[in-house]
Parts: sequence; C-alpha cells; structure tokens
Amino acid sequence: MTDEIKKMGQQLGQLGKEMPTVMGSFVKFEQECAKGGVISAKMKELIALSISLVVRCNPCIIFHCAEAVKAGASRQEILEAAAVAKLMGGGPAIAYIATVLIPLLDELKVE
Repeated sequence: MTDEIKKMGQQLGQLGKEMPTVMGSFVKFEQECAKGGVISAKMKELIALSISLVVRCNPCIIFHCAEAVKAGASRQEILEAAAVAKLMGGGPAIAYIATVLIPLLDELKVE
C-alpha cells in the first residue's frame, strides 16, 4: 500500500498541473484544517481516518492513516479511532478496517 501512497501523490500532482487553481485552493484548505490548534494534528487525522472508514474511501483511508502515523499516532490509537468508525459505520466499516486499514498498519510497521 505504500506504493499506492506514492501513486496517489503522483496522481494528485498531475491533477494539480491540470487544475492548478482548484488544487492549490484545496491543498491550502486541507493544510489549514489539518494543522494543530485546540485539537492536535494527530487527533484531527484520527478523526479524518474514522470518517474515511465510514464513507468507505480507500484513498482517504490510506492518506489519513499515513498522516496520522506521521503525526505520531500509535497502532492502538488508530485502532481505537477505527472502533469509533465501527460504531458509526457498522459492518461495511468493519470490512474496510479488516481489508484496508490492518494490512496498511502492518505494511507501515506501526506499533
């Protein structure tokens, strides 16, 4: 899945070339929303990851899991956030946790 992260970055870069104004605005918006404030950047990424699991967005799951790890989230913190997704998303969220999130955590060697 780390290859998917790289590929997604390349695809977003291409989209940025084709739609520079829109993507530039989106990136600024995303950065502003994700930066730490009263709620830490790590917590914001865990929230985004939970939402990504509920809405079943593979690229979003991969991106926000990687960002949560970069922000210092542990495997247990990520799995607790996933538990909240299970609460809100039921069976489909569990399927994405099992088939997307757990393999990604293993590949990234998140402890």
